Amino acid sequence: MYPQAQWSRARLRAPLDWWEERDAFLKDGVLALVLASLAFVPTLSNVGAQIGDLPERPASALSVGLVLAQTLPLAARRRWPAGCLAVAAGAFAAYQALGFATTFGSLGLYLALYSAGAHQVRFRRGLAGAVSAGYAVLALVLNRFGSPQGVADYLAFYLALAAFWTVGSTVRTRRAEQAQRRRLAGEVATATERARIARELHDVVTHHVTAMVVQADAAQFLLASAPDKAGEGLSAVSDTGRRALTELRYLLGVLEATGESASPDPARADRAPTLGRLGDLVEQARRSGQPVEFSEQGERRAQSVDVELAAYRVVQEALTNAMKYAAGQTTRVLVRHGEERVEIKVTTDGPTAARAAAPAVRGPDPAGGRGLAGLRARARLVGGELEAGPRPEGGFEVHATIPSKPLSE
Repeated sequence: MYPQAQWSRARLRAPLDWWEERDAFLKDGVLALVLASLAFVPTLSNVGAQIGDLPERPASALSVGLVLAQTLPLAARRRWPAGCLAVAAGAFAAYQALGFATTFGSLGLYLALYSAGAHQVRFRRGLAGAVSAGYAVLALVLNRFGSPQGVADYLAFYLALAAFWTVGSTVRTRRAEQAQRRRLAGEVATATERARIARELHDVVTHHVTAMVVQADAAQFLLASAPDKAGEGLSAVSDTGRRALTELRYLLGVLEATGESASPDPARADRAPTLGRLGDLVEQARRSGQPVEFSEQGERRAQSVDVELAAYRVVQEALTNAMKYAAGQTTRVLVRHGEERVEIKVTTDGPTAARAAAPAVRGPDPAGGRGLAGLRARARLVGGELEAGPRPEGGFEVHATIPSKPLSE
């Protein structure tokens, strides 16, 4: 029964979806035709707007034309709201002044007022003033033709007309506020995306360029002291450059595809920075001359893209700082895979008094954060925490805790 009920709802919903996709001019045209048709239904003849209470005149071709003039212009109520209101209001005034019987089509005036309040863009005050002046002239004409109604009656009818304009204006204001909120949300999303891209580029470029500089300096030293080993250093520079290009191609491919922080495309999976590629970072640091000890505890499970990338960047930035500020000092990388979180600890040895091994923690700039400050922001985005600072026994430590989000089987 449940699938059948769901299928029935889908069948009922299909015509509504089709109607919502239609052009506004078509929808308003159907509304105008329906209202014009109902205006000639006898049972609805007593429903409508009426002012003046003049002696009733029999229907004629003129009355039919005025009824159509009050209804058919609604087809353009959203495209040309001012023109629609002018025609409908003029026809209504003439219809009342000539004393024709109440008609359902006179409700077109109310719809025209609402549409002008909701959709008119320019000269809104001028249009409201012109309509008010026209109503005052109509009241004078009706009074001249012997209408028994007094000032209070005309004022009450005017307030009713103003209410429809006010409702339309309220709808217009709310739509404008919603559009403003969407615009601001889009600007925030754009700024966030720019900050994310800046962090990605910083993490990729800084790490690999730092490694290449260290490796090039080592190769230059070996050219003079041990030329036979200089080739290994130059080979390390080449390998680091290739890794940088691989990560940059991955990042650019993701940005071109969806703008998201990762892509499920299998063709790029082997280039994605993940926990499984931490060994490459460690090996690269070792080839740059940095003694690195790497260990993992617990069972490594495939995590969500954000968790994998955040963990990878933490290790990458910590190793970059170690090569920049504590070259040659032993660095230990420990990754613990728990049921609820992934814990990363990177420590670099050094004397207590040596602050060179402690990189300055810089605050984020308008581009979106750099270095350790950017890592803190990245960890917070996935619900994690990051602490970094000098150790009492000397050296520097980076400690990150990231909630575990295993991929669904």
